[in-house]
Amino acid sequence: MPEQIGSISELRSAYRHGGLTPTDLAERVLSGLVGADGGPVWISTVPAGQLLARAERLAATADPATLPLYGIPFAVKDNIDVAGMITTAGCPDFGYTAAEDAPVVRRLLDAGGLLVGKTNLDQFATGLTGARSPYGSCESVFGGGLVSGGSSSGSAVAVAAGQVSFALGTDTAGSGRVPAALNGIVGLKPTRGLLSTAGVVPACRSLDCVSVFATDVADAVDVLHAARGVSAADPWGRPLPTERVVARMPGTLRLGVPRAEDLEFFGDAGQAVRFAAGVQALRGLVGQVGSVPLQSFFEAGELLYQGPWVAERLAGLDGFLREHPEAVLPVTRSVLETGRRYDAIDVFRGQHRLRELRARVDKLWNEVDVLVVPTVGTTFTLDEIAEDPIGRNTVLGRYTQFANLLDLAAVTVPNGFTAAGRPASLTLLGPAFTDTTLAQLAATFTTATRAVPEAPTPAAAPSGSAQVLIAVVGRHLAGESRNGELTGRGATLAGAARTAPRYRLYRLETADGEGLPGLVRAADTDPGGHPIEVELWRLPVAAVGELLAGVPAPLSLGWVRLHDGRDVLGFLCEAYAVDSGAEDISAAGGWRAYRRAAAQRS
Repeated sequence: MPEQIGSISELRSAYRHGGLTPTDLAERVLSGLVGADGGPVWISTVPAGQLLARAERLAATADPATLPLYGIPFAVKDNIDVAGMITTAGCPDFGYTAAEDAPVVRRLLDAGGLLVGKTNLDQFATGLTGARSPYGSCESVFGGGLVSGGSSSGSAVAVAAGQVSFALGTDTAGSGRVPAALNGIVGLKPTRGLLSTAGVVPACRSLDCVSVFATDVADAVDVLHAARGVSAADPWGRPLPTERVVARMPGTLRLGVPRAEDLEFFGDAGQAVRFAAGVQALRGLVGQVGSVPLQSFFEAGELLYQGPWVAERLAGLDGFLREHPEAVLPVTRSVLETGRRYDAIDVFRGQHRLRELRARVDKLWNEVDVLVVPTVGTTFTLDEIAEDPIGRNTVLGRYTQFANLLDLAAVTVPNGFTAAGRPASLTLLGPAFTDTTLAQLAATFTTATRAVPEAPTPAAAPSGSAQVLIAVVGRHLAGESRNGELTGRGATLAGAARTAPRYRLYRLETADGEGLPGLVRAADTDPGGHPIEVELWRLPVAAVGELLAGVPAPLSLGWVRLHDGRDVLGFLCEAYAVDSGAEDISAAGGWRAYRRAAAQRS
């Protein structure tokens, strides 16, 4: 596995204090790209000599303290122009050599960024799967044939795989959020117009926006601020109002949560469980929580592909499609050709209906400041997408495709993993220009839940197996009060084990006075981690969702690293629950050992 490049914040520190140079970093980037040019992630890469020369110029002439992206490697989706490179939009016959950088790319270069190359995408940015490209289909970094999500597939995978620190995508229907969800990274979809779309091959020009992928919310915001700005060549540009630059603090926010009847997980109980856990964590961060109906959001989203906006997708490509129909993938051509069904009357009817829906949604922002939704209701493999490429693409866009029509900002963040090992994610949405406020809440959420969702190694993720290992640490232990919740669902004891020495165990107060153990992963900078005794139980996969549904907050299910290096599912505690004076009992080594010692003391 090539060495991961690192986040923006990590590289900044290394440049300023660790002796790293841009040339060192460029050589590391190139070593990770061996054989990558022409692969499914990259369509083209900057020649090695050119990348090294750029790095050497930075080292010789620039100060890392004065350039916000000094020596930071990044990628650009191949529907965004880079001077001297071919822009393909995922269609080789469409390709042209760009005469100049898109303004958004030029701003990143001027900020010191190191452009590595251009990434794969669903052809003409039409699709949410990552499986619609003649250059090959990107698979999620979590393997197992899982789709990477699209259309910004290559950009998301390049970041998640650690080949670059951040990447630009585009987002019309969810292309900056779905790939982030399926690769366990951050996807920031700004308010339309904050990042210039000049020099971007349009998908749906009135709705398009450039998006940012990163591994950390703060990094994504840094890129947003470095790249934003109104361009004279972009009639769609909008500046960020000065009063919106500073974020509101999470504790002042009113969070909107979808009504239960509006949530659809398409039979995926694991995603439902993870979303409920994410909402529970958010409840502890905000000032108020209220219920929000999603009907108007969904109806607006349906206009994108079942209304006249699909004709706007055809507007910029009609001539090419007529002259080179064989150059376009059948599924892409099928989507674009539906635009011919609509006439001018349909366009005005669609605009009028959208205005009515936006008026309804605007009223909701008088009651809540932020709306949380699942990023995707379920996940699919490449084979499953091939069986129904249009229908399952629609499923992936259920919670994303309305955002730009309704002029919303959005931030997508990881939300752990399901019992089947699939990545879960949630998205925070707000009205236009709430970008920094959404990012502040997203960053607080990821910090608060960092101890819960640890990514499994590909081999550890259960893939279609009938049973899954569950690590238990307290009342679900054999002979304890809640062990029947396991045995009653067919669980069998597989043995005892210890965690890796990177956890803390706390005693939480309970009404019955017995206390409840809470296992929390220690911060990487915390030297006080301990190995904690656990029991391993084999539980039918089908029973995991039902089990977790009955587990009270602040407990949830996440990945636990064992002493032998395996990752297994296990009960973990939300970090916020131990901040109010919970007793640290880590030194006892386990719940039973703590109780024995407590009994001896009494």
